[in-house]
Amino acid sequence: MDRVLILHYHEIWLKGGNKNYFLSRLIAAVKRALEGLPASNLRFVSDRLVLEPQDEAAIPAMLERLKRVFGLAYIALARAVPAELEAMSRVARELMEAANPQTFAVRAKIAAHDFDLNSMQLERALGQAILDHLRAQGSKVRVRLNGPQVTCRVEVVAGQALLYTERVEGAGGLPAVTGGRLVVLLSGGFDSGVAAFKMMRRGAHLSFVHFFSNPSESRGSSRPVVEEMLRVLTPYQFTSRLYLIPFEPVQRLVVAGARESLRVLLYRRLMARMAREIAGAERALGLVTGDSVSQVASQTLHNLAAIDHGLGVPMYRPLAGDDKTEIVRLARQIGTYQISCEPFEDCCPRFMPRAPAIFSNPAELAEAESALDIEALVTLGLENALVRDFKFEAGAVSEREVIPHRYQKLLARRRAPAQPAPPSAVSAKL
Repeated sequence: MDRVLILHYHEIWLKGGNKNYFLSRLIAAVKRALEGLPASNLRFVSDRLVLEPQDEAAIPAMLERLKRVFGLAYIALARAVPAELEAMSRVARELMEAANPQTFAVRAKIAAHDFDLNSMQLERALGQAILDHLRAQGSKVRVRLNGPQVTCRVEVVAGQALLYTERVEGAGGLPAVTGGRLVVLLSGGFDSGVAAFKMMRRGAHLSFVHFFSNPSESRGSSRPVVEEMLRVLTPYQFTSRLYLIPFEPVQRLVVAGARESLRVLLYRRLMARMAREIAGAERALGLVTGDSVSQVASQTLHNLAAIDHGLGVPMYRPLAGDDKTEIVRLARQIGTYQISCEPFEDCCPRFMPRAPAIFSNPAELAEAESALDIEALVTLGLENALVRDFKFEAGAVSEREVIPHRYQKLLARRRAPAQPAPPSAVSAKL
C-alpha cells in the first residue's frame, strides 16, 4: 500500500536548541493517540513525520485521533511514489481525476538535493500532465494559481515523492505536557471549557476544580455536564483529574455573614482560595479561569483585581479579550458546545444579589471577609470534595474515583489544630 500520513508540525520550528525536546514529546503523543490502531512506527523524512497505516480501513479513525494531537499543524493523506517525473505524473493524474475540479493548481516543495527540477519546473510539468489528462476526458478544467478549487501538493524528499490533495487541520499549538501544570476552575459553561482548551494548546497539563450546588426541580445537576466535558477534553492531554466540591454549604454561610452586593465576589475569592490549595497539592504553577473582561458584573477589571489580590498564585485568563461569539465558535470546534447547552444548576446564581458590585476594591473585600471565618470555609469545601481521574487510552476515556495522597496530606494539615507560636528569643530569656 502506497498510502501514508504526513504529519506536519509548525511552531516547533521556532524552538531552536529545544526543538528535539518538543519533537520527542510530539512523537510520544502521536503514538499514544494511535494506541490500538494498525500503524507502523513513525519515521522522520526530511523534517517531516511520516506514518504508514497497515490497514487502509483504519485511516479515518487515525485522522480523527490525530486531529486532537497538539503540535500538529495538519495531517495530509498522501501517496508515496519514487521521485521520478513519470511516477509523479501518473499519481497526480489519478488524484485529480478523482477530485474532478473545475480549477486546480500544483504546489511543490523539494527537500531532496539530488532532484533534477526546481519547484517551479516540477509544478509546470505536473500541471501540464494533469491539464492534458483531464481535458482529454472532456473536462473544461482550468489552472488557477490563486484560490483554486483543488490543489495537488507534491513534497519531494530523499528517494521518494509524496502527493496529496486532501489534508486535515490539526490542533496546532505545542505538544501536550510540555509547559507545566495548572488548575482550571471549570463551571460547565462555554467559557471555562474553551479557556482550558486554549491553555492545553500551549502545552500546559490541567487539573480541574468544579463547584456545584444541589439542583432545583427544573434544572439538573452540573456534575454530569462537567464530567461529560472532561470526556471531551481529556483526549487532548491524555489524563485529567477533576475535583468536585459541594459549594452550597459555603454559600449559605457567606449569605448569613456578608453584605449582599459583595456575595458573588466573596464566592469567587473562596473558590480561588480552594483552587489554590488544590494547586499546591497538584504541584501546579497557577490557576485558569474562563473570565472575559466585563462579560458579567464579577468580571469587571476592578472586580477581577480585587478577587486576585493577595492570592499569591498567578491567575491566567486566556479569554480576557474574547467576546461571546468567539468563545462559542471555538466551543463548537472542540466539541464542548452541545454539552454546555444542557440545562444545569450553576452554583454562582444561587443567592444572587439584586445589585452586584461592579467597582469593588481589595480593602472592601477584606473588610467583608473579616466577618467570616475564611479558613474554616475553605476547609469545609475541601474536605467534602470528590476526586475523579480520567484517562484516554486505546481510543476511549476511562474514569475512576481516587483519593490522591498529596490531597490527603493537605486535608490532614488543614484539620490539624493550630500550633502555638514558639516563644521569641526575648521572652525565652525572661
